[in-house]
Amino acid sequence: MIRESIVITVNALGEPHLAPLGLIAEGEAWILAPFHPSTTLDNLRQAPFAVANFTDDVRVFAGCLTGRRDWPLAPATIVAAPRLAATLSHLELIVVEVREHDLRPRFVCRVAHRASHSPFQGFNRAQAAVIEGAVLVSRLHMLPRAEVEAEFARLDITVGKTAGPAEAEAWSWLKDKVAQAYAVSESGTGLAGYTGH
Repeated sequence: MIRESIVITVNALGEPHLAPLGLIAEGEAWILAPFHPSTTLDNLRQAPFAVANFTDDVRVFAGCLTGRRDWPLAPATIVAAPRLAATLSHLELIVVEVREHDLRPRFVCRVAHRASHSPFQGFNRAQAAVIEGAVLVSRLHMLPRAEVEAEFARLDITVGKTAGPAEAEAWSWLKDKVAQAYAVSESGTGLAGYTGH
């Protein structure tokens, strides 16, 4: 089972970095498996802890993938990485094992602290569609263009039918990112400028 979250890590200087990342369940532990290369991977090697935030504000997911990472933060309780100020709940994770891999090393984490901050208001299909779109955007450099465009067309219908203002805004950011990536691709420079999480 994978739970989509916003993971906040810090570098050796304590500077936070936000990235959408699925937490992989393994018994009582959670596994973080950031791609190589990525800032999240570098940070976990420098400071082996993280905060996983569970939020229904999908603008944070879309924002992290489109250059909008400046979201309000608050101190965590135990680890030295912050949490999202408006998160519904969060887990403070400490790395207890690293399983090396060329593409996606796995950082096995124990939960040092967990807290709930706001009630979950229920499922919304547009929020799920935005998260699916965010996953596609994070893999633009790996997926065929036709597959991405077909998925975005399908998800666009769901967003159009069920989105509120926040979901519509997040979706517009993702659509713009895809259009820009393929405009660059058509100019012959490929998906230059892509950076991982």
